[in-house]
Amino acid sequence: MSDRLSVFKTYKLYVGGKFPRSESGRVYEVSDSKGKWLANAPLSSRKDARDAVVAARKAFGGWSGATAYNRGQVLYRVAEMLEGRRDQFVREVADAEGLSRSKATAVVDAAVDRWVWYAGWTDKIAQVVGGANPVAGPYFNLSSPEPTGVVAVVAPQNSSLLGLISVLTPVIATGNTAIVIASENRPLPALSLAEVLATSDVPGGVVNILSGRTAEIAPPLASHQDVNAIDLAGADESLAKTLEIAAADNLKRVVRPHTTDWTETPGIDRMTPFLETKTVWHPTGALGASGSAY
Repeated sequence: MSDRLSVFKTYKLYVGGKFPRSESGRVYEVSDSKGKWLANAPLSSRKDARDAVVAARKAFGGWSGATAYNRGQVLYRVAEMLEGRRDQFVREVADAEGLSRSKATAVVDAAVDRWVWYAGWTDKIAQVVGGANPVAGPYFNLSSPEPTGVVAVVAPQNSSLLGLISVLTPVIATGNTAIVIASENRPLPALSLAEVLATSDVPGGVVNILSGRTAEIAPPLASHQDVNAIDLAGADESLAKTLEIAAADNLKRVVRPHTTDWTETPGIDRMTPFLETKTVWHPTGALGASGSAY
């Protein structure tokens, strides 16, 4: 009979490509669907949220400046790494959501497939939402999408992995960087996803993951002057209204939930809210003439 003690996993935040504890040193208990203790998760503070914004802004230039094809390769690599840790995520999703192993397996498989789906869109979305505009004059008029910037994402509360990936992946596929607030009661799959991101090719700071009380972390992100957009997928009606008011201070792009059924086939409507359209006018028939952008 072995006297070996189990090694309990220490979950940490994911900020700037590193795994810090909350600067406050606080944790909170996470239980499974039957109330059984699973782990202690970091209880993020407002300072953690501000640190995540700094990391996301620092990473934005390099990530948005990468080619769309390269971003697609990086997203596909995440799918590869997630597939390799499939059993771990099946167990964590089953515990978090009270699912049977077969149903949890279906959720994890769908999550992997979603990474692949958005990876395939990185170099195609510009062709779909951009293009040449007909104008009456001696010039070209071209519209092309560009990433909005730093996006705060309130992850769905009811879907710890598939819902999270459904709202996170379109944000980074289009060249934005993200600060994710994990599901408050089911944060462990999100915190484990951070390990997948860190061991794939995603540059540090492109995705930052916080756990804790959504109502405590989300408002400072919504009002932060260096956050350009916020996705309210996991916010209830009362919190969503509060965040919308806070976001109005610097005219953030605010995206309200499209669905609560994360098994639905994804569409580009989760990508387009985080793109800005740049229109360029360029004269024709004049060599060396420079255009102007509006």
